[in-house]
Amino acid sequence: MTSPQFWLRITSLLLAWCAASLASAVDGNAEIRAGSMVLIRHALAPGVGDPEHFTLNDCSTQRNLSAEGRAQAVRLGQFFRKLPVPVDAVWSSQWCRARDTADLAFPGLRVDKPAFNSFFGEPDSAPAQTQAAKALMNAWAGKGVLVVVTHQVNITAIAGVVPASGEAVVLGRRDGVWSVTGRFSP
Repeated sequence: MTSPQFWLRITSLLLAWCAASLASAVDGNAEIRAGSMVLIRHALAPGVGDPEHFTLNDCSTQRNLSAEGRAQAVRLGQFFRKLPVPVDAVWSSQWCRARDTADLAFPGLRVDKPAFNSFFGEPDSAPAQTQAAKALMNAWAGKGVLVVVTHQVNITAIAGVVPASGEAVVLGRRDGVWSVTGRFSP
């Protein structure tokens, strides 16, 4: 039978490991390097999907950022401005909640890229759209960080993770292949 001291030591080691893992996941600094790409799910916009007949260029017909979502976007920008590696480019979905997240976090840097638009309501378009998004990602050759503000379905299709609203998924490229190196939320 194992002694109580053994279990206390194992528990202490597990708690220390969990604390270190959490600190790394929340901080993200060690994971964001020159050449990294960060996929950000737009900040908090309550609800799911969009109304049936929404219009892409009419924000009043879409789900939009809440006050907390706007605050999340501002915190994202503050986090990135503290990094030693500059943000080279910010690509965004054309949905208002993605554009607003990008504009609040990275004023003046947003460039719309339709390949990162949501395909939530059109799952049949997912394979072709994901291929187009990956082609853009693979062609990027910046020296700093590329930030892409997009949607959960896109990030899941590209990186295989399901991010929370406002969560960032960090990707690194090795031998031409992008893979997840970290995640964080502001």
